[in-house]
Amino acid sequence: MQRPPMMGRPEEFTLKETNPALGGVGSAGDKLTTTYDLVEQMQYLYVRVVKAKELPAKDLTGSCDPYVEVKLGNYKGTTRHFEKRSNPEWNQVFAFSRDRIQASAVEVTVKDKDLVKDDFIGRVFFDLSEIPKRVPPDSPLAPQWYRLEDRKGDKVKGELMLAVWWGTQADEAFPEAWHSDAATVPSDGLASIRSKVYLTPKLWYLRVNIIEAQDLIPTDKSRFPEVYVKAMLGNQALRTRVSMSRGINPQWNEDLMFVAAEPFEEHLILSVEDRVAPNKDEVLGKAMIPLTNVDRRLDHKPVGTRWYNLEKHVIIDGEQKKKEIKFSSRIHIRICLEGGYHVLDESTHYSSDLRPTARQLWKQSIGVLELGILNAQGLLPMKSKDGRNTTDAYCVAKYGQKWVRTRTIIDSFSPKWNEQYTWEVYDPCTVVTIGVFDNCHLHSSGNNTRDNRIGKVRIRLSTLEADRVYTHSYPLIVLLPSGVKKMGEVQLAIRFTCSSLLNMMHLYSQPLLPKMHYLYPLSVMQLDNLRHQAIQIVSMRLGRAEPPLRKEVVEYMLDVDSHMWSMRKSKANFFRIMGVLSPLLAVGKWFDQICQWRNPLTTILIHLLFIILVLYPELILPTVFLYLFLIGVWYYRWRPRQPPHMDTRLSHAETAHPDELDEEFDTFPTSRSPDIVRMRYDRLRSVAGRVQTVVGDIATQGERLQSLLSWRDPRATAIFVTFCLVAAVVLYVTPFKAVMLLAGFYVLRHPRFRRKLPSVPLNFFRRLPARTDSML
Repeated sequence: MQRPPMMGRPEEFTLKETNPALGGVGSAGDKLTTTYDLVEQMQYLYVRVVKAKELPAKDLTGSCDPYVEVKLGNYKGTTRHFEKRSNPEWNQVFAFSRDRIQASAVEVTVKDKDLVKDDFIGRVFFDLSEIPKRVPPDSPLAPQWYRLEDRKGDKVKGELMLAVWWGTQADEAFPEAWHSDAATVPSDGLASIRSKVYLTPKLWYLRVNIIEAQDLIPTDKSRFPEVYVKAMLGNQALRTRVSMSRGINPQWNEDLMFVAAEPFEEHLILSVEDRVAPNKDEVLGKAMIPLTNVDRRLDHKPVGTRWYNLEKHVIIDGEQKKKEIKFSSRIHIRICLEGGYHVLDESTHYSSDLRPTARQLWKQSIGVLELGILNAQGLLPMKSKDGRNTTDAYCVAKYGQKWVRTRTIIDSFSPKWNEQYTWEVYDPCTVVTIGVFDNCHLHSSGNNTRDNRIGKVRIRLSTLEADRVYTHSYPLIVLLPSGVKKMGEVQLAIRFTCSSLLNMMHLYSQPLLPKMHYLYPLSVMQLDNLRHQAIQIVSMRLGRAEPPLRKEVVEYMLDVDSHMWSMRKSKANFFRIMGVLSPLLAVGKWFDQICQWRNPLTTILIHLLFIILVLYPELILPTVFLYLFLIGVWYYRWRPRQPPHMDTRLSHAETAHPDELDEEFDTFPTSRSPDIVRMRYDRLRSVAGRVQTVVGDIATQGERLQSLLSWRDPRATAIFVTFCLVAAVVLYVTPFKAVMLLAGFYVLRHPRFRRKLPSVPLNFFRRLPARTDSML
């Protein structure tokens, strides 16, 4: 046996193992138990400004407009100011990174806001060497009152309540604190740089079964109405076919599927419409159904049907008003929220959650996923600011319904986040996705501004050993119209802890998706449309959070354009198929060498093995499984030690033609010139022509098999039928083992007894008719 082949990659695109000082002590391979044990400790000086009292008046009006300024070396942070208040409360926290501190004391000054120049009220000094250190889970440091001093050091009127301590990023004050790293960010942009944990809305499939309508009142009673139902839920709109029973009591019995998100903000609107002309529809009535009253089911047990009255709206004096009628049309429907399905908002190839919507159907968790986002290195400049290149990077990680966003590190090509997050794991065959982005909303609030993508990493949990800490630097690779490009590296620490090995092993025998997907499956077209709607809902809800996860970020993390045509992906998938078939081709080539007696000793050994298996057929299956076991044990020596990552060679990103990349990044519908579109269409026709030929050849071989007994060629069928009769008689009277030995020796015969011409059975098969003669 040989070691399995490893595909070589350029050095810059490879995964690199690292050895950071996780938790501040030890090495990456140690099992650490401290809080934040998958990241490096970062020291911060925290200053909590709580409130002030008895501040003196500074204005001519006898009032005071106070605010606090916290200054440490060149860094300065300020609280908001209050008008005409001598006892203000701020309760704001300031965090200064120890790595950038160049001063020996921190100065906290209270000032009075003025139009011309702010007045000095008083200040408090703290020597950095005397500040206490706090390590969670210690209780927060209690703030104390400090008497204000003037510039000479004398006590003045007024007191300030403060708490000052040394801490790390594990401190609960860290996420909401003002950071010295963000000193240049304007106040309206501070919200967009903070770290945040998001939960996506709970998604349901809404099934609407349109049964029938009764007593419709069309405007034109001289014709048979062509009635259909249009259903709308938010931005989703579906419609039934035109009813075959043309009259005032049409029937459909048709299912429409939507995606609904809790809390249910939109109502389902049913509109019964009559097609009076090719481009003209008349509304015969509408019904509005709130989803809060809709039945929920966990399986496919039928729910009750309901009748809804249809409201007719008429236009009076330019305004749409409801028409008051005593006798109303109505519609008969069955509607329910499906809790037994999993609402797909990402591709099943790298899904992070496979649970059904209904919580009652969830299984027990099997473990915990811990992710430490340490830092990035060598990031490329993403934009220009004040005449120089810069990058303001942040990370987004997604697993299940929980999304996390790190804080934005301002103006750094080697940002350090050192933030740790945890998820519950319900299935090991899931994928966690980590993306790195450039924040473009710090100095610009325009709606057209988009955060730039820097790169993305996917890690499948089933490829990780339990309870082991993986620390690697992952290349951030993106595909641009100009070609593949490395944007930098992101360093991660990841650990999958399994709480029940038995439950995890049992999961490998269970269906990947909830059972409703198999008992009552949705069509591929339905799933694709519903996934698109789910992505739109998730991106809209996350975009309304603060700070928002913007649409371009969510769509990149969920691979919204993964279904679009790409010549590069088609080539990559073709070679993936060839890679899967290559072992079979290698076995065929090896067997051909055996038949050709290239190595006589090996061929003789194969003869002996063949004789043993024919004489003792009960050994065939044990021999096959033993061989597979030995292969698995042999390959264990070279098992992958690193998590998988983006492979540029597998993706054919390095060899893609520029025009193919331009086609891949083209909009849909296309925005290119007619000449380019014509050239690409001709190229696609040529590729499709070759595929068409291969498909036709496969169909031809299948039709030849069918023609063996179809008497389409009477002579060929007569020969085959006669051969079958003779073979049956011979096999009845001849022992099966003797037949197998003779057949095996014939196949393995020496080349001296072979001819280079095709065999008789192959010649016979190739002469059989196919239906190609009947094709236009």
